[in-house]
Order: sequence, then C-alpha cells, then structure tokens
Amino acid sequence: MNAVVQMFDHAPRSLVEERAIRPPTIGKIRPGIKVLTRAHQSNEKAVKLYNDMVAAGESFEAIGKLLETSLKLRNALIPRNVDYFVCRRSDFSNPDTADEILRLYGEDRGHGLRLYRFPIMFAFDDWLRNVPNQMAAYTTTGRQYFSEYDRDGKRYCKTYAPVERNARAQRARRSFGGRLVVHRQDDDIPDGVCDPHVCPQYQDRKCNLTANFLFAVPDVKGLGLIELPTNSIYVLQKAYSAMQTVALARGRLTGTRFWLSKKEFDITRIDDNGQAVRQKQMLTVLDADIDLGALLDGADEAQPALDAASRAVALLESDGTVQSTGDPVLQPAQEQSGAERAGDGEPSGIDGAAGHDDDSPDPDETLEDKRHRMSDLLHRLGLSQPERQNGFRKYAHQTYGRGWIERIADVDAMNARLKNALDDPASLDVEIQDAIAQAAYV
Repeated sequence: MNAVVQMFDHAPRSLVEERAIRPPTIGKIRPGIKVLTRAHQSNEKAVKLYNDMVAAGESFEAIGKLLETSLKLRNALIPRNVDYFVCRRSDFSNPDTADEILRLYGEDRGHGLRLYRFPIMFAFDDWLRNVPNQMAAYTTTGRQYFSEYDRDGKRYCKTYAPVERNARAQRARRSFGGRLVVHRQDDDIPDGVCDPHVCPQYQDRKCNLTANFLFAVPDVKGLGLIELPTNSIYVLQKAYSAMQTVALARGRLTGTRFWLSKKEFDITRIDDNGQAVRQKQMLTVLDADIDLGALLDGADEAQPALDAASRAVALLESDGTVQSTGDPVLQPAQEQSGAERAGDGEPSGIDGAAGHDDDSPDPDETLEDKRHRMSDLLHRLGLSQPERQNGFRKYAHQTYGRGWIERIADVDAMNARLKNALDDPASLDVEIQDAIAQAAYV
C-alpha cells in the first residue's frame, strides 16, 4: 500500500500541494531495542561503548555507526523484542518531549521508568493515513523497490526511473517535482505486479512490510505527529480491525482515545526447512477503552419524530419541560435482546440463522475473533465506508436488538448473513435500505 497519502482533498493551488506529502512528525517511539550480537558480547570495548551510549539516551542507529567507525564492527546490533516501548530523547526534534511522555505515562516496574502503555489519538478518519504501509526493499543508498496500489486495485512493484543525462551539459538532467516513479519491469518482475512469491528480494528477506503508526499523544505539546514503526503483519491486521470496529460504532476515528501496549502472542512462522513453528512474540496492540455495545446501540436508536418536535418546542419555551412521548409499555420490550425475542436463545436474525452447516462458527473462536472476522466481511462488502456505516448500524439494531454486538449468538448470525451476502450483496443492500427507511418513520 502507499506509504505516502495525499493530505489535501481539493485541486492543487501550489507547487507544494501537487505532491503527496507526509504529515509533519516531531519524533519516534520504537517498539523494541537493539543489543549486541552474541559474537560481540565478549568484546569489552564494544560492551562498554554500548552501555554508555544507551545510558546517555543515544539512538541505536548512532550506536551502530560508532561501533562500526571506532571498533570496525559491522552489523554489531540485532533487534530484540521487549515488553515496553523505547522513548529516547535522541528520537525527538525536541528532546524534552520524550521526557514529558515518560513523566505522564511511564511506569516503574522495577527496571526504571519505562513506557509500557500510553494513550494516542489519530489525526485522520482514514485508517491508511493513520497507518501508512507498503512492501519495500532498501539498499545502502535508500529505497530501491516499493509497492503501490493502482486504480485497478492491483498491487504493483514500483521503482525510480534512471536519471537521464543532459548531453550538452554533460551532467544529469534536472528532475522537477522529485524522482520519477515507474513500474518495475525486469527479468525478475516483467509485468510490474508485486508478487512476493516470485520476488527474489522478498525471498532473500530484503523486501519486507514497513508500516508506521502516526498519532498524537494527549497532553504532549508539539506541532506534528509521532511515529511508531512496525514490520509485523499481525500488528497491522489487528490494528486495522480495531480501527474499523471503532469507525463502525462511532462513524469516525478522530476524537477517540486509543491505547498502545505490548502483549505476548503465539505466532506461527515457517522455518528454513519449510516447517510450521510456533513461537511467542511481544506484539504492539491497539485498543480503545470504549463501551462498544453502548456506542452501537446509542447510534442506532432513532429518536421518535414527535418526541424530537416536542424537545424543539421546549428549547424555545423558557419554562417548558417535556416528557418523553414514548410508550412506557413498549420501552421495556425494546431492551430485550434479539435472542430473547426469537425465543430459546437462538439468534433473532432470520437470514443469519439460515446459514449452511459448513458455515457454523468455530466453538473455540473468541468474541474478539468473531468481531475481527465481521470487520473483514464488512470491508469486503464495502460496508466499512463512512457513508454506509450508519445504515448498517440501523440494520443491525433493528434485526438483532440492543446490545447485539456483545452476544455471541447474534454476532455469529450477523457473520453468517454477511458471508451469504458475498454471493448476493444486492439482497443485503435492500434490507439495509428498508431498515433506514423504517428508522426514518419511527
């Protein structure tokens, strides 16, 4: 995916606006550390230099360069996953910003003040602006190959065109607007399509996923966002699901306080022998302290037209107080779950209950996993778009009732309905439009 996204939604008015630019950043929080390789841990000079620079708050890039220049040790550092985030003064344009973040959100769990969990807020409602990502291969001179999606929906491998030479001036021709980006077309990738299975750079571990969270930290001043890099597809997938879930419930991402933390997961990787190996790894987790069920129910519940009119009159009358015109006998019935209305604890959605036997949910699947699966289905059906989220919320509320997102039976029924809609999306669109029309007359 594109690593740089256009920030402006209007026609360019300046040379600056012609180019897709990054949001301004003021610093970087890192998800892990780097340590000396086992071969270099016996070098006393290298150990002393490493410890002194870490204590001084120097970046690992600076430590690695000094180890190479002063002690002639190349590739002396390797990444190590830890249960905390690294917030160093050297990674910020204003070093005091790092101290402020640690002061506000750092914890001392016996190893000094460290950043284990901290709040963030996103600047955009588009998840891709908040977490730009792409496949990329780097050399010592910079980025060599990188992936981008074209308008046809395919992922292509891009590179920079060779710089032309000016025959008269005997030098490289000046390039206006940056280096020209072209499709990669060589013997390895003749059609320009990004396919990691046949890409030699990916197979040699030179091309990898690169992504950056871009966010602001509450109560931390600075004219710009903070970066947190990751190269884990697991982190990216879970963050995407979390943002899509919040966007579904609230209609937007901005204004929600998310939290970043570390959690240990069992992940599966393929070793050099082609065998699946399970291992534990600390991964960055994006979460939000919100009542998802309350958000969905509150957003879906339409205000009766007569009640809304009465409230408007009350606002105009200085001494007017209005009682709800809702039927008190009917209100308790509205509190019942979709499963209770259907009887015998079965999901209330008729269409959802009509799924095939091979679509039955996994009994070991957690509610969170079911929600993640729902997020993926909504994305595939185009229902995760902001303009369609409100209609889906009304449909879900009318079909399954208040609090449906917290009930496993109703979530399973919704997932079954969405899966069936992959083959017949038009029927689901009709049901959603009927729900919207019905809500308008409630």
